Amino acid sequence: MANTLKPYLDCIRTTLTAAMCVRNFPSQIVERHNKPEVEVRGNRELILNPLTVSRNENEMCLIEPSINSVRVSIRIKQADEIEEILTRMFSRFLMQRAEQFVILRRKPMANFDLSFLITHKHLEDMWKHKHLED
Repeated sequence: MANTLKPYLDCIRTTLTAAMCVRNFPSQIVERHNKPEVEVRGNRELILNPLTVSRNENEMCLIEPSINSVRVSIRIKQADEIEEILTRMFSRFLMQRAEQFVILRRKPMANFDLSFLITHKHLEDMWKHKHLED
């Protein structure tokens, strides 16, 4: 890993570690429903402040925590037209296989290349530190 990239990735890792303190929180509106509050945005009290970790204007990570889920959106650096095409093809390849990548969203947030949605159920089924590995 490049020395210039290490502080950026360490900052993302520590921010995600803090943001992944989620718990089971059923819907306050519909009984027996448990939807990710970061997606539904039903109650402002349940959504925490979004955090942006940015290396530059072309390379950033948006972390949106809530009480029962975390949405992570990533913008990949694209310096020229070839990198833009490669990024678009890679993103499309991953999103077509979103069922196999359990936490990957099919559609990224606006101005981002990839988005992930991590719910409390994912953290119950899988190890938390495995989500944060390189």
